[in-house]
Amino acid sequence: MSADRMMRAASTPGGGSAAARWISLPTELLEQSCKRVGIASLTLASLWAFGLFLANAATRFIDTPMLVANRPWPMPGSAIAATGIVLSVAMMFLAARLHNRPSLLLDLGLGFEVVTAFLIGLLQMWYGSVEANGLSWLVIVILVYPSIAPNRPGKILVASLLAASMDPLGLAIAKLRGVEISVSAAEAVFAFAPTYFTALLAVLPAKIIYGLGRQVRKAKELGAYKLGNPIGKGGMGEVLHAEHRLLARPAAIKIIRPELLGAGEPAAQRVAVERFKREARAAASLRSPHTIDLYDFGVAEDGTFYYVMELLDGVGLEDLVERFGPVVPERAVYLARQACESLAEAHMRGLIHRDIKPSNIHAARLGLRVDFVKVLDFGLVKADQSREQTMLTQPHMTTGTPAFMAPELALGELDIDRRVDLYALGGVLYWLLTGRLVFEADTPIKMMHRHISDTPEPPSSHTELEVPPELDALVLACLAKDPDDRPTSAQDVADRLAEVPVAEPWTEDRAMRWWETHLPEAQTPGKCDRGELAPAVVSE
Repeated sequence: MSADRMMRAASTPGGGSAAARWISLPTELLEQSCKRVGIASLTLASLWAFGLFLANAATRFIDTPMLVANRPWPMPGSAIAATGIVLSVAMMFLAARLHNRPSLLLDLGLGFEVVTAFLIGLLQMWYGSVEANGLSWLVIVILVYPSIAPNRPGKILVASLLAASMDPLGLAIAKLRGVEISVSAAEAVFAFAPTYFTALLAVLPAKIIYGLGRQVRKAKELGAYKLGNPIGKGGMGEVLHAEHRLLARPAAIKIIRPELLGAGEPAAQRVAVERFKREARAAASLRSPHTIDLYDFGVAEDGTFYYVMELLDGVGLEDLVERFGPVVPERAVYLARQACESLAEAHMRGLIHRDIKPSNIHAARLGLRVDFVKVLDFGLVKADQSREQTMLTQPHMTTGTPAFMAPELALGELDIDRRVDLYALGGVLYWLLTGRLVFEADTPIKMMHRHISDTPEPPSSHTELEVPPELDALVLACLAKDPDDRPTSAQDVADRLAEVPVAEPWTEDRAMRWWETHLPEAQTPGKCDRGELAPAVVSE
């Protein structure tokens, strides 16, 4: 489904028609439910058989026999139990034969529940004995069966009310047979009320199971894509493996986390949705090969925004350094120049990323190339000098990552520009060269305070690698407190990086040799990071 059509579908309040709200359970849950119907039928057959044995064989060896005048044993209890056994075994065979038609089987299961309740009610009321202070055995059937074989809440309610009516029906049959009923109508109502109340409660597990089923279905199907395992989570969304139904093209889909949509005040929900829409639109407008490609975006039936992006093989710069240590200066220059190309285009279009950090820059294997940089996650992107976009930030909240946050961003200033991204890029270079953050702090507030007030030390003072003085100076220039003291643009940073003297340039041949030695598994697409390569993860 196209983005426009998905948008129109979501325009209906509640995200679709009422009929679509109770969608069928996912295939996996239906299959499991069918198996449980068979198990439940076998269990009921066993219980009926045990009751039959207890009434007709075991009681012979018990001093106080069960066979008293007001009990329906051996007859018609034995006939009822035998009927229950036959019906349960038949249902067990139906469960095996109809495993490929789960919806039909679950509907038949509700009928089986009602018939079983009728046999129990007939057995309990055979002599018209109503226990006002006790609970009927029907309560167990009514509460347990919907959990074993879930169905639509409306069907569960109807079946449960019918099952609860089997005790009154049994009492009516006893009266028609000429049995003297010793309880008044008021006492009977009082005795049967708990069973009917239980029938109403039975709808609750049905709704819970169906709600879980909808979440599972959403995690498996979204638009034209089939979803797989989670890749990662960020502050604003989660990312899952995906595959186009027709093209079989691997992809990654980002959706807003359900708890974020459902929690908080309406204003907070509006902010989350608007940010997500802005992220998709901003990413869709960028064409640099070093910005992650956006395939599609839209809205699910429940109003959840999502977008589909390319699935990358490679490693984020955060994991790259954590796994293999700081990179040589020439490689840091090679990677940063590519990131500058992505940022330069975004800045030219008036877009500020605001969350540049190592985990949002991905060194990928793309075709025959390696160390091909992709800048991820424009979820905090802000249109330059746009009050409307600025006002989407929630009151008293600062967006970004404290360890890479420019002082003016940490101070919450509204008048920010592209130079906040250059500051963060300086922090990324610092991380690549040293394997450490510009500043260390044990809380986000302390970290932001250090970025506001402390002067950073040059990268060369924290690494055994020989960092050229020109690179030291450029990193510190990017990390200047005053935006006017930083480079003027991402292109300016790229030009100065190109002028850094290095002993041996980082070439594609060097990069390929490094990958063949350290990450040979990258040649198999779609593997996971930390031992296997991770697809591109959008994190915030």
